[in-house]
Amino acid sequence: MSANHYTYQVSWSPEDGEYVGTVAEFPSLSWLDADEQAAFAGIRRLVADVVAQMVAEGSRPPDSLADRNYSGKFVVRLTPARHRALAIKAAQSGVSMNRLVSDTLASR
Repeated sequence: MSANHYTYQVSWSPEDGEYVGTVAEFPSLSWLDADEQAAFAGIRRLVADVVAQMVAEGSRPPDSLADRNYSGKFVVRLTPARHRALAIKAAQSGVSMNRLVSDTLASR
């Protein structure tokens, strides 16, 4: 398992006064550094070490978000009142509820 496909991000942390590198697939891991590129390199090294340790211990590291297959469907539970409001808004807009929700999510 390679750590190259994971979803990395580096952002400024005002609380720490440094850049923080994170990875979506391992939310408990982070790496702080005053240099943005060093924070990125640090989190990548840390993840590579964790993945290697997991493999050595017989554990399966998480699949990367990029390599997962997505069906394009997900189920959302709503209150009856919210469901009714969406149905009304969709009907008034002349679209299906799926289209209304998809367009709303895409515009955010």
